[in-house]
Amino acid sequence: MQVLFALLLRVVLVAAGLVAAAAIALVFTLLLALWLLRAAWGALTGRPAQPFAMRFGPRQAFEEMMRRAPPAAQRASRTPRADANSGRRGRLAEVTDVEPK
Repeated sequence: MQVLFALLLRVVLVAAGLVAAAAIALVFTLLLALWLLRAAWGALTGRPAQPFAMRFGPRQAFEEMMRRAPPAAQRASRTPRADANSGRRGRLAEVTDVEPK
């Protein structure tokens, strides 16, 4: 009984692997067909087929995030007590307990 169960388990796992491989092959074939169709359309219309690429520049991404950020004056801190104490502060008195060497 145990040998039959082990054999059945192996058959099921092999079948699942074959189904997964067939699904991956089908997706790859569809993507290849779409790319070839796009290249053929580009050849017919006189435009070259460009590769599927996404350009990314770290500087542009940083500048985009800086534009989205709220202005510094409107930013609130994480604690309400810090917001209440964030008023204009006067100049602190000079430190008197430190003696220069």
